[in-house]
Amino acid sequence: MRLLWPALLVLATSCGTAPAAPPLPEVKGAFGARPQVIIPAGKPGRTTRVAELEPGGGRETAPGDVVLADVELRLWRGNQTRASTYGTHRPIAVVLDGRPIPRVWREAVVGRPAGSRLLLVGPAAQVLGPDLDLDAGDLPPGEPLVAVVDILGGYPPDARLVGRPLPSPPAGLTPDDPARTLIGGSGEAVRAGSKVVVQYVAVDWPSRTLADSSYRTGGPAAFTLTGDGAPAGWVEGLRGQRVGGRVAFGSPPEGLLYVVDVVDCVDC
Repeated sequence: MRLLWPALLVLATSCGTAPAAPPLPEVKGAFGARPQVIIPAGKPGRTTRVAELEPGGGRETAPGDVVLADVELRLWRGNQTRASTYGTHRPIAVVLDGRPIPRVWREAVVGRPAGSRLLLVGPAAQVLGPDLDLDAGDLPPGEPLVAVVDILGGYPPDARLVGRPLPSPPAGLTPDDPARTLIGGSGEAVRAGSKVVVQYVAVDWPSRTLADSSYRTGGPAAFTLTGDGAPAGWVEGLRGQRVGGRVAFGSPPEGLLYVVDVVDCVDC
């Protein structure tokens, strides 16, 4: 297992010669795997810091993107995990459309290539934010936190849509019917266990009224195609589909019909 030594970027500076920064946590593991974090002795210091642990090789994120990322969030004190998307298999979405997000997150993710692993250290007021779906409980604003962030990618809000908005499911489709490929993709084939980036619309059956849509969260969403990482019916509905394609399928347990555009596959 590799030990990742960070290249440090200090977000706050002062005039004159600055004292040596406190040591950063050590992070073990590769991009995409739940990290092991070792917190050093002492205090984290007052400076909010970002370190690049592993450079990515994919498309760079840009203002206006929806950035999807896996996050492990820990307290500096006691190294207690407070939130993790690696267990839920549902990455967070950071929407870079001008709405307020903490400066540390904006400087960390804008212009960062997909596949990058980052380390954030700072007070809860900076590391958490109103648009980050991290259930970390009621933390004091000054509570020192450590976040390991794996950037899956940045995507325009209308990424890979073939026509907009997404159409309703085909007439006659029921939740028990097999999946229907509406547009064949030409990219990698999706498999069970893959982490997929999608645009989707869901309607209730048989009323066919709108139940959910990726538009409600501002753009693409990501799911891991496992029983606990994606909505019911998605593993069978998307398995074998290719990136760039569109598929319609049902979810018998939920009584829903879906139309899904496969925008990307992180680990196919």
